[in-house]
Formats: sequence, C-alpha cells, structure tokens
Amino acid sequence: MGQTLYFILLLIALCSVSECVQRQYHFINEKKTWTEAQRYCRENYTDLATAENMNDTNELKKSVNDSSVQKIWIGLQKTGRDEWHWSSDPELIVIRENVTWSEALRYCRQNHVDLVSVHSEEMQRRVMNVVKRASTAEVWLGLRHSCTVGIWFWVSEDTVCYQNWAPGNGTSEEDCEHTVRSGAVQSGGDQRWISLPETHKLNFICTTYEE
Repeated sequence: MGQTLYFILLLIALCSVSECVQRQYHFINEKKTWTEAQRYCRENYTDLATAENMNDTNELKKSVNDSSVQKIWIGLQKTGRDEWHWSSDPELIVIRENVTWSEALRYCRQNHVDLVSVHSEEMQRRVMNVVKRASTAEVWLGLRHSCTVGIWFWVSEDTVCYQNWAPGNGTSEEDCEHTVRSGAVQSGGDQRWISLPETHKLNFICTTYEE
C-alpha cells in the first residue's frame, strides 16, 4: 500500500467584520484549509483578517483567546506574479457621483483599477455589501452590451457566465436603435442587475488596490 502523505494544519480563520479604521476580529476555532477559511469568512463576515499596522496586529493577537494556538490563517496570499496581496484585494469602492457609464469607466481606470466585474456569487456578495452606500437606485457595473454580436460582456473582456439579472433584463435582444445599453446593479431590494441606456447618470463601483 502506498503511503498517504497529508498535513494537519492549524487552520483558524480570523475574520474582519467591518471596514472601519478600527477593525474587529473574530477568532473561529475550527480547522480548515486556507480556501475553506476564506469562504467561511466571506459567507459569514467580510473576509479573512487584514492587519496593516501594529495596532491591527495587536488587536488580532488579542482576539486569539486560546493560548495553545500557534498558527492561524490570515488573508494574505501570493499571486501568480509573485506578489503578496490581502484576500480582500482588490477592494471595492462606491463612487457617489452621478455620471454616464462611459464616464464611470474612464474615472475608474484613471483613479483606481476598473469598473467592477462580477464573475461569481462571491463577488456579487461583495458588491451587495458595498452598493448599499450608493445614493442612486441603480449603480453602474463594468457590464456592457454589444449590438454587433448581441451579447453582454465585462470590461475585463470576459463573457458573462455567472448572471444575476432581474426578470426581463439581460436578454440578447436589446434596443440598439437609440443608445448602447450597459449593466447596473440595484442598490436596494434584492440587488439584481438591470439593463439601462449608458446615458443614464448613476453612482458606480470601482475595483481598487487602495484602502
């Protein structure tokens, strides 16, 4: 019989539940892989813990109320470019300015990273958490309709696989006669996506690596 090699990891999730200056940490005394810990935190809190200064680090240590614990997971991960980023990166930010979709795209790319693309339920949950801060009933996403080929696509150049459209929205038969259609998310209710003329003026969500 071949020998089974496995690791027993002390996988304790630390979750930050607010984006305030004073972070709150919750010590979860369960053994999980890093990915499982991240999923747990995002489903039940905000994300795996971020500690960016000594005050955060001290608060994080205080939250571990079990002296036998020697290792814990935090939200730090290495990307394919050999760079370290926090699990919550890229952060999402709501810009409370009323602009057209094209203006929103330009603003995000000039000042942050891009208009947000929502590729999964996980990202949709993060959008739902921040969109409540908006001052308009709908908020622009990085979602665009092409009349030429009759499809929706993200500004990240990916096609739309995961979908969260409100009933009657997101069809391939959009009105192309008057103006291009773009995608927005409702800031209230069940926060579904809707199709709007790009000339509407709304708040918008940017992705950013800034705090």
